Amino acid sequence: MAEDASGSALISLDHEELVIRKGRRSGIYTIVAVHSTTLGPALGGCRMWRYASSADAARDALRLSRAMTFKAAAAGLTLGGGKAVISLPPGPPPTGKARRAVLEDFGDTVAVLEGAYVTAEDVGTSSRDMSVIAGRTKHVTGLPRGRGGSGDPSPFTALGVQAAMRASCKRVFGTSSLKGRTIAVIGAGRVGERVARFVTREGAKVLLADIDDSKKSLARELKGARWTDPTTALLSEVDIVAPCALGGMVNGHSVQRLRCAIVCGAANNQLAHDGLAEDLAARGILFAPDFIANAGGLINVATELDPEGYDAARTKRRALAIEETMENIYEEAERNHTTPLATAYALARRRLAEAGTELR
Repeated sequence: MAEDASGSALISLDHEELVIRKGRRSGIYTIVAVHSTTLGPALGGCRMWRYASSADAARDALRLSRAMTFKAAAAGLTLGGGKAVISLPPGPPPTGKARRAVLEDFGDTVAVLEGAYVTAEDVGTSSRDMSVIAGRTKHVTGLPRGRGGSGDPSPFTALGVQAAMRASCKRVFGTSSLKGRTIAVIGAGRVGERVARFVTREGAKVLLADIDDSKKSLARELKGARWTDPTTALLSEVDIVAPCALGGMVNGHSVQRLRCAIVCGAANNQLAHDGLAEDLAARGILFAPDFIANAGGLINVATELDPEGYDAARTKRRALAIEETMENIYEEAERNHTTPLATAYALARRRLAEAGTELR
């Protein structure tokens, strides 16, 4: 993807379906983008967020769904790529009856796709929300454990990110240990908080940042953690910058100002466009492809679909295997004199090609 004059990412459409519906109960737009079902049904989370326009929300769904195709393929899952967005109006997110109404509207949108898309939680939604959606469609994962689901996937997303950090440190510093490393964790939501907890337990020092000042209490709680704002964290002199909120933090403006050795986090689409991977490489900064590093959450909900049923231990083993996958990507990138991002895409494309379709 490229950027337009305003710096926004331009989307090249290569999707199978895009469904946009105005909810009959809530009046809120619900959007599902199905990028590919080559390997199986398109699995991807439902993001409930405020957007400047419904067009911006659709653009986000298109961009994120494409990334999900590559994430599932590279992780070796028999799943395609999709993503959903509930485009909220200005103001606080809905609660109570208003929230139920928009979730039921979204469930109806999922049902329209008749299994081509399976939803799960994402930014702004929870396993409790999945229970409401399940009242309108059976194509839901990430249900609470009390309902036979896997519950909150964030621990496994964070576990996979930690594994990717180890592989990255081994490549840059010669050891996979995070002890003594300084890591800027930007975004202290469910995943970012767990990443911060996991790496501090391993002996890392954390520079924690979020737009929500109430998250300061986490920095006070964690040994070796300090609090700052997201921009300062991004541009601080650290070993690892870990974007763990929304995407696009590394853009044409910030890429030349980074003072880290590694970019490895949980956020989707951490680069404003793919060409920035070349810019990072030129500066000697190792970029851990985000759709490899953050695949633990997808692996978790995908395990719900295993014929033998969900098993947390099996999920943990699969999430920890991200370390080996990332090591292999770095080795192949070095052999082929290309970027880890290009190598990760090549890995996913090989699997898609084996299934009979090759994506541009």
